Amino acid sequence: MLKKTVILMLLISYVSISQPTPAHAGFFLVNIINGIFKGSPKNTSAQPKPSNNQTGTLVKLGMQNSQVTTVQQYLIKAKYLTGKADGIFGYQTLQAVKLFQQEAGLLADGIVGVKTLSALRNFKGTRQQNNPVPRKPAYTPPKSSNDIPAHLYAIPMMVTGYTRYDPDCTDYTYRGTYLRRGLCAVDPDVIPLGTRLYVPGYGEALADDIGGAINGNHIDLAMDTRAEAFDWGRRHVTVYVLPEK
Repeated sequence: MLKKTVILMLLISYVSISQPTPAHAGFFLVNIINGIFKGSPKNTSAQPKPSNNQTGTLVKLGMQNSQVTTVQQYLIKAKYLTGKADGIFGYQTLQAVKLFQQEAGLLADGIVGVKTLSALRNFKGTRQQNNPVPRKPAYTPPKSSNDIPAHLYAIPMMVTGYTRYDPDCTDYTYRGTYLRRGLCAVDPDVIPLGTRLYVPGYGEALADDIGGAINGNHIDLAMDTRAEAFDWGRRHVTVYVLPEK
């Protein structure tokens, strides 16, 4: 404090014996005095706030690591996912995450952030499933003279079969329907979800599911048993796109 007082006295003495002080000089003198007694002005610029995304690591489609394994273990324990936790965030895991989020009252975006992970950790029970008895589609499409129903257009497809008992499959489709005969998995870039199809040798199928191996002109028909899926095998069939009901 003594040093500051001495400096102030010297400045006042200098000003008193000097020629008339310009206005701007007085301004700088005031700033110097303020700096002596108040210290240098602090940097008041706002510091960037951390993004919400920095509160936790996001686990999402396409990732492959131990965090995915942990998420899968939670889902398997809660009966949202079947099979083993392989650490690969594929379409079946995506489907299971969305179902869990939907029933937990969270945004069903398929991305495991802080809220979803916390809900999975704190989930004590298992999913209550009211599984309907597998049945064939009630609707029988009208037949034309050559047994092909009235349709919008035809498209050649490789057609395979799958069941809910297959590895890495769940009991529900991508759109949340109990997996049963009369549904199928498609590439939504080729056939939009919700499209009605007619497959010779199978009947009508609703595009309700997707799969990592279902790309391009390929559909996977839902079967009630694995024996049916094996009997179907892999066929090249002309598939008919039906009009909406």
